[in-house]
Amino acid sequence: MFTEIPSYLPWVLVVAALSLVLVQGVLLGRQVRRLQASLRSRCDTLGRELHATSSASMGVGQRLVACERQLHELRSTLDEMRQNDPLRISYDEASRLVDLGADIDDLMNTCGISRPEAELVSALRKRQAA
Repeated sequence: MFTEIPSYLPWVLVVAALSLVLVQGVLLGRQVRRLQASLRSRCDTLGRELHATSSASMGVGQRLVACERQLHELRSTLDEMRQNDPLRISYDEASRLVDLGADIDDLMNTCGISRPEAELVSALRKRQAA
Protein backbone atom coordinates (compact mmCIF):
# COMPACT_ATOMS: atom_id res chain seq x y z
CA MET A 1 0.00 0.00 0.00
CA PHE A 2 2.42 2.58 1.04
CA THR A 3 5.31 2.98 -1.18
CA GLU A 4 8.52 4.12 0.15
CA ILE A 5 9.65 7.68 -0.51
CA PRO A 6 12.94 7.65 -2.30
CA SER A 7 15.75 9.07 -0.20
CA TYR A 8 16.74 11.67 -2.79
CA LEU A 9 13.26 13.25 -3.01
CA PRO A 10 13.68 15.59 0.00
CA TRP A 11 16.98 16.75 -1.43
CA VAL A 12 15.35 17.44 -4.79
CA LEU A 13 12.59 19.44 -3.11
CA VAL A 14 15.14 21.43 -1.08
CA VAL A 15 17.19 22.15 -4.21
CA ALA A 16 14.02 23.16 -6.10
CA ALA A 17 12.95 25.49 -3.28
CA LEU A 18 16.40 27.03 -3.05
CA SER A 19 16.43 27.49 -6.83
CA LEU A 20 13.09 29.28 -6.68
CA VAL A 21 14.35 31.51 -3.85
CA LEU A 22 17.49 32.26 -5.86
CA VAL A 23 15.49 33.13 -8.99
CA GLN A 24 13.17 35.34 -6.94
CA GLY A 25 16.20 37.05 -5.36
CA VAL A 26 17.71 37.74 -8.80
CA LEU A 27 14.41 39.13 -10.11
CA LEU A 28 13.93 41.31 -7.03
CA GLY A 29 17.53 42.54 -7.30
CA ARG A 30 16.90 43.62 -10.90
CA GLN A 31 13.71 45.37 -9.87
CA VAL A 32 15.49 47.18 -7.02
CA ARG A 33 18.25 48.36 -9.39
CA ARG A 34 15.65 49.66 -11.88
CA LEU A 35 13.82 51.49 -9.09
CA GLN A 36 17.09 52.96 -7.81
CA ALA A 37 17.99 54.20 -11.31
CA SER A 38 14.53 55.67 -11.72
CA LEU A 39 14.72 57.35 -8.32
CA ARG A 40 18.20 58.72 -9.04
CA SER A 41 16.99 60.12 -12.37
CA ARG A 42 13.94 61.70 -10.73
CA CYS A 43 16.09 63.26 -7.98
CA ASP A 44 18.44 64.73 -10.58
CA THR A 45 15.48 66.18 -12.51
CA LEU A 46 13.98 67.66 -9.34
CA GLY A 47 17.35 69.11 -8.37
CA ARG A 48 17.66 70.88 -11.73
CA GLU A 49 14.08 72.16 -11.48
CA LEU A 50 14.70 73.42 -7.94
CA HIS A 51 17.85 75.21 -9.05
CA ALA A 52 16.01 76.84 -11.96
CA THR A 53 13.14 77.89 -9.70
CA SER A 54 15.41 79.37 -7.05
CA SER A 55 17.43 81.24 -9.67
CA ALA A 56 14.23 82.65 -11.14
CA SER A 57 12.90 83.68 -7.74
CA MET A 58 16.16 85.46 -6.94
CA GLY A 59 15.84 87.38 -10.21
CA VAL A 60 12.26 88.32 -9.39
CA GLY A 61 13.33 89.38 -5.90
CA GLN A 62 16.04 91.64 -7.31
CA ARG A 63 13.53 93.17 -9.72
CA LEU A 64 11.09 93.70 -6.85
CA VAL A 65 13.75 95.47 -4.79
CA ALA A 66 14.57 97.69 -7.78
CA CYS A 67 10.87 98.50 -8.26
CA GLU A 68 10.44 99.31 -4.57
CA ARG A 69 13.48 101.59 -4.71
CA GLN A 70 12.10 103.36 -7.78
CA LEU A 71 8.66 103.66 -6.16
CA HIS A 72 10.24 105.23 -3.07
CA GLU A 73 12.13 107.72 -5.25
CA LEU A 74 8.93 108.57 -7.16
CA ARG A 75 7.01 109.07 -3.91
CA SER A 76 9.74 111.35 -2.60
CA THR A 77 9.72 113.32 -5.84
CA LEU A 78 5.91 113.58 -5.79
CA ASP A 79 5.89 114.74 -2.16
CA GLU A 80 8.53 117.32 -2.98
CA MET A 81 6.54 118.51 -5.99
CA ARG A 82 3.40 118.79 -3.87
CA GLN A 83 5.20 120.81 -1.22
CA ASN A 84 6.78 123.14 -3.75
CA ASP A 85 3.67 123.60 -5.92
CA PRO A 86 2.98 127.37 -6.00
CA LEU A 87 -0.71 126.81 -6.76
CA ARG A 88 -1.13 124.55 -3.76
CA ILE A 89 0.53 127.12 -1.54
CA SER A 90 -1.88 129.74 -2.91
CA TYR A 91 -4.88 127.55 -2.22
CA ASP A 92 -3.65 126.65 1.25
CA GLU A 93 -3.11 130.34 1.97
CA ALA A 94 -6.55 131.15 0.53
CA SER A 95 -8.18 128.50 2.74
CA ARG A 96 -6.42 129.89 5.78
CA LEU A 97 -7.55 133.45 4.90
CA VAL A 98 -11.16 132.27 4.47
CA ASP A 99 -10.96 130.76 7.94
CA LEU A 100 -9.79 134.15 9.20
CA GLY A 101 -12.78 135.85 7.53
CA ALA A 102 -11.29 137.21 4.27
CA ASP A 103 -13.70 137.97 1.42
CA ILE A 104 -13.29 137.01 -2.27
CA ASP A 105 -11.55 140.27 -3.28
CA ASP A 106 -8.99 139.81 -0.47
CA LEU A 107 -8.33 136.26 -1.70
CA MET A 108 -7.80 137.46 -5.28
CA ASN A 109 -5.41 140.22 -4.26
CA THR A 110 -3.44 138.33 -1.62
CA CYS A 111 -3.12 134.90 -3.26
CA GLY A 112 -3.07 135.85 -6.93
CA ILE A 113 -5.95 133.59 -7.90
CA SER A 114 -8.86 134.35 -10.23
CA ARG A 115 -12.37 135.27 -9.06
CA PRO A 116 -13.89 131.84 -9.83
CA GLU A 117 -11.04 130.15 -7.95
CA ALA A 118 -11.49 132.49 -4.98
CA GLU A 119 -15.23 131.83 -4.97
CA LEU A 120 -14.63 128.08 -5.14
CA VAL A 121 -12.12 128.11 -2.26
CA SER A 122 -14.45 130.27 -0.19
CA ALA A 123 -17.46 128.03 -0.88
CA LEU A 124 -15.50 124.84 -0.09
CA ARG A 125 -14.09 126.16 3.18
CA LYS A 126 -17.46 127.45 4.31
CA ARG A 127 -19.05 124.11 3.40
CA GLN A 128 -16.38 122.21 5.35
CA ALA A 129 -16.84 124.48 8.35
CA ALA A 130 -20.59 123.85 8.39
